[in-house]
Amino acid sequence: MIDKNLLKKDFDEYLAELTDGEKPTAPQLHDALARSIMKQAAPVMAKSAPKGRSASYFSAEFLVGRAVYNNLMCLGLLDDAEALLNSAGASLCSLEEIEDAALGNGGLGRLAACFLDSAASMKLPLTGYGIRYKYGLFKQSIVDGFQKEDADDWTKFGDPWSKRVEKDAVKVHFSTGDVMAIPYDMPIFGYKNGFAGTLRLWQAEPVKEFDFDAFNRQDYMEACRAQIEAENISRTLYPNDDARPGKLLRLKQQYFFCAASLHDLLKKHLKAGRKIEDFAEYNSIQLNDTHPTISIPELIRLLMTEYGVSFEKSLEIAQKTFNYTNHTIMPEALEKWGTDLMEELLPQVYSVILRINEAFIADMYRRNMPREQIDQMKMVSGGVVHMAKMAIYCSSCTNGVARIHTEILKHNALPEWYELYPERFQNKTNGITPRRWIALCNPELSAQITDLLGDEGWITDLSRLKELEKYAGDPAQLDRFSRIKSAKKATLAEYIAEHDRTAVDADSIFDIQIKRLHEYKRQLLNAFSIMYIYFGIKDGSIKDFYPTTFIFGAKSARSL
Repeated sequence: MIDKNLLKKDFDEYLAELTDGEKPTAPQLHDALARSIMKQAAPVMAKSAPKGRSASYFSAEFLVGRAVYNNLMCLGLLDDAEALLNSAGASLCSLEEIEDAALGNGGLGRLAACFLDSAASMKLPLTGYGIRYKYGLFKQSIVDGFQKEDADDWTKFGDPWSKRVEKDAVKVHFSTGDVMAIPYDMPIFGYKNGFAGTLRLWQAEPVKEFDFDAFNRQDYMEACRAQIEAENISRTLYPNDDARPGKLLRLKQQYFFCAASLHDLLKKHLKAGRKIEDFAEYNSIQLNDTHPTISIPELIRLLMTEYGVSFEKSLEIAQKTFNYTNHTIMPEALEKWGTDLMEELLPQVYSVILRINEAFIADMYRRNMPREQIDQMKMVSGGVVHMAKMAIYCSSCTNGVARIHTEILKHNALPEWYELYPERFQNKTNGITPRRWIALCNPELSAQITDLLGDEGWITDLSRLKELEKYAGDPAQLDRFSRIKSAKKATLAEYIAEHDRTAVDADSIFDIQIKRLHEYKRQLLNAFSIMYIYFGIKDGSIKDFYPTTFIFGAKSARSL
């Protein structure tokens, strides 16, 4: 797929252009390498573009991690890239200072990234749609025992793995004014299979960047107001929403990328010569939590106002198109938007939501549902729009992300909905991509597995790991495994010593919890257990305890 001779030629030319004979920096090496690969990636992406029925993944987060290592591995270019960098007096390790793409926060974003990776490795037509945040969440440091947040400008050295696609720009309408959505396409390479999916991220820009008249009147802030207000939409992930301006901005973010993405899908559908009424036959849209649920009334609105489809038919198309992934039963995560806010910012969309609500009520009356239960389940009530209820009613399937989670949804959190639509509730247990989380993270362990199984097939088929059971009692293999594990623990201990100035015993048990810092993630319970063990050792009630190092990795919500 990649011509290695051409890769070296392009790399040398790009590097010479960037450095002008000076010693290259890590960002320059990264830029030259990425540009060389992206030059050859365009035909692969075009060839892999969906031609029949396809899926789209709408998500506020995509926690993709550093693209360079994953892309090199999936393209089979790790050794070649190492050789190229060595020829420039560097190594792949020097690229570790390149920023992660700050496009996600936690499990929701990582699930989205893993889905894209898995689909590309299986040659499935899946496109991710989200927001190209300038600063993402935040860059964390710990100062005097407290979290300090700083802007995470992950594109300060450029973004060579993305391509700006001006021709697919979309004008998004708000009551406060129009905003341009500019798409940036990032390739998601399948594992050594010549296939590449696409992650399309929208960047918000003003329709009119600069007001010369205001500037000439010396009203300098007004001259830049449109630019600032537009760019705020894609500036950060999850802006603080404890006051009305923050709520408006969050709603703007959600509508912005959903409206642009739907416009993109409808345009591609019609360009392929298909009927608008057949949209659901060729498109399946997965809603990753409630953030993209605003796309449901927006699709119905577009079908009605732009293409003359009746409301009833538009609702039917939406119900066949969308599927909803629920991530948590926490009330604050089951989003609710004030009707006043929705009507103010998106009056046309709000009118569609009211019609969906009326359709639900009429549907339930036909089913002889008691009025009290209808009032409890309808999506517009008490001055708020319940996005999770709308997602369930207007989707083909609703899934949890673990078996116990799905059972809680069915029998505790959403029992009335499960009783109404038992066939719609499914479980899809979250998995991981073995490409990033084994093959890339631990090449030594990967090499051992490949040696024992005879080939790399397990990297795309984890069921083959069962074949390792016959080596469970093999002293030589267990010793090799232990040495790999010890070496990795020593590397982590060195990292902690360098970055946190804390000495860690690499021979101790490492008890690690990496989750966002939140009450329901139970770091406090973990801390209580550490105290229990400590006092037990101290008073002699715990006599047999192997030395253990407890390690936490987390970001908490922003300080207010």
